Amino acid sequence: MGDSAQGLHARLLDMPETLSDSLLEQMEENRASGWVNPYRCDDGDVIRRFPRSQDASTIFRPPFVRDIEKIIHLPAYNRLNGKTQVFSLRSNDDLSRRGLHVQLVSRIARDIGAALGLNCDLIEAIALGHDLGHTPFGHAGERRLHELLQAHTGRSFYHNVHSVRVLDTLFGRNVSLQTLDGVLTHNGEYEQRAFRLSGLSSFDAFDSVMESCYTEDFGYIKTLCPATLEGCVVRISDIIAYVGRDRQDAIEAGLLDEDAFDDGFGSLYNSWILSHASVDIIENSYGKDHIEMSEGLFRELSRAKAENYSKIYLSAGVEEERSEMLTRAFELMYEHFLADLLHRDESSYIYRHHIARIERALSHYGRSYDWQSDFNQTVVDYIASMTDGYFTELACKLFPELEFPGRTYINEQ
Repeated sequence: MGDSAQGLHARLLDMPETLSDSLLEQMEENRASGWVNPYRCDDGDVIRRFPRSQDASTIFRPPFVRDIEKIIHLPAYNRLNGKTQVFSLRSNDDLSRRGLHVQLVSRIARDIGAALGLNCDLIEAIALGHDLGHTPFGHAGERRLHELLQAHTGRSFYHNVHSVRVLDTLFGRNVSLQTLDGVLTHNGEYEQRAFRLSGLSSFDAFDSVMESCYTEDFGYIKTLCPATLEGCVVRISDIIAYVGRDRQDAIEAGLLDEDAFDDGFGSLYNSWILSHASVDIIENSYGKDHIEMSEGLFRELSRAKAENYSKIYLSAGVEEERSEMLTRAFELMYEHFLADLLHRDESSYIYRHHIARIERALSHYGRSYDWQSDFNQTVVDYIASMTDGYFTELACKLFPELEFPGRTYINEQ
């Protein structure tokens, strides 16, 4: 470890790993007196697009618990276990999938939220739903689908926006405005030291923001702020959840060595960031109308993310040796299914495996899938819904010239 790395390692070791005595005393006093955080989102504040008796709050199923249950019973939630977090096409079941990631975000955010006196049911709903719109092959797939939709329509594709579409449109589950807002504004690719509330309080305003997300670039997405403290906690927890875990996975995959990172922690960085970041955020946010972290933690998260990008995401993580093949596969799939819709080929997989299933799901709520008004959007809906394995098998079946590597656990050599 060089001198600068040694200095960084020493600085990180000096960061507090426990709450201050003064805050602990204040928290104990507040709990004893029945203190309620005045800035939390209460169950009575819930806003739904459609007031339905089936969604009414009860003593054992409060409104945001209903949101949680709506989310975990979706096919899109089940498919998260088959979607890449970072590392694709590798025969190693210990590498993180997106299904684990959303649970990690939920766990971290609930810990922080409980300490701050926030609504942990809303936190869990946002966390479990925040990546429902993610594509196969992680951000590599997201970029390719964005490029294709841009080329065909000029519109943008971002997984956070599509996650809202999955919940609110494709499955029509009447999820609360607060949960949808947290999902839309969760984007953990953009860190801030302080997260302040947007003030958004109606579906009219939310729908206007959603429309802008399709026509604007990522610069607009980065400006979005949550409307609740619960959403703010999920947003920062998203970064905490992946910045250390992705390092563990890179080392587990054999792509990087334990000493590859400047901080000197190697795979232990995940444990370090989980404990230290949570303490820092609680210490700096307790009793406030916003969520913030210290300048030291903000600098460290920014540094660690930048190091991940240089050593993982822009290097080995996206499987660059197969980048051209993946790009070609997305192009072929997109054009193939767009042609099937234009020719009304109802034998196509997009009809049988996608449209029919969505229509059947929506029929339970008296709604229908408007797939005929925008064929490009329907193709995007279908491809984004695919797991890595489904995409790979279907692409190879339709286009035998593609050569995705087969997964094998046993190397006979």
